[in-house]
Amino acid sequence: MAAKKILFLTGDFAEDYETMVPFQALLAVGHTVDAVCPGKRAGERVKTAIHDFEGDQTYTEKPGHQFTLNATFDEIVVSQYDALAIAGGRAPEYLRLNPKVIELVRHFAQSNKPIAAICHAAQLLAAADVIRGKRIAAYPACAPEVKLAGGDYADIPVDAAVTDANFVTAPAWPAHPAWLRQFLAVLGTRIEP
Repeated sequence: MAAKKILFLTGDFAEDYETMVPFQALLAVGHTVDAVCPGKRAGERVKTAIHDFEGDQTYTEKPGHQFTLNATFDEIVVSQYDALAIAGGRAPEYLRLNPKVIELVRHFAQSNKPIAAICHAAQLLAAADVIRGKRIAAYPACAPEVKLAGGDYADIPVDAAVTDANFVTAPAWPAHPAWLRQFLAVLGTRIEP
C-alpha cells in the first residue's frame, strides 16, 4: 500500500470523536494526515464538543478535548493531497461560509479524489454544490440540505456508512468502523492480519 496524503478539515466545536478517532486511525495505518482549520496555524488548537445520543429528540452536547492542528490552512496546497476527510459536529455550519473552504471541497470533488464526510459535514458538501445525484448519509437533521443540494439522502442506521463513487459518508460517530473501513477501501489501503 502506498501511503496517502490526507487533508483533514475540522474547526471549533467539531464533534470530538469525529475529529480524534479518524485523525488517529488514518495515522495509525500509515497515512500522512494534515489537520487544518481556517484562521488557525499549526500548533494552535480547536475546541471540540462531545455529542451523545441519550434518548432526547437530538444529541446532547458536552465540552470535548482541545485538538491540536498540525498544519496551517493558509499554507496548504490542495493539489498535493490524495483525499479529504471532514469532521462533523457544529464546525461545518460555519466552515461552509468560507469561500476558500468551498473551493477546497470543490477541488476534491471535481478531481474525483476520495472525500470522507460524517454527520453535519454534509452541510459543507451541500454548500459546495458537489453532491447532486450522489447518495449521501448525514445526521438526520441535515437531510433537507442534502436533498435541496440535489443529493439522494441515505436514511441508514447511525452505525452504517455509504459509499457513492468518491464520497464516503455516515450519520455520526457510531458509524466509525463502517465509515473508516469504506474510506480505507476507496483509498486503496489494505490492512492484513
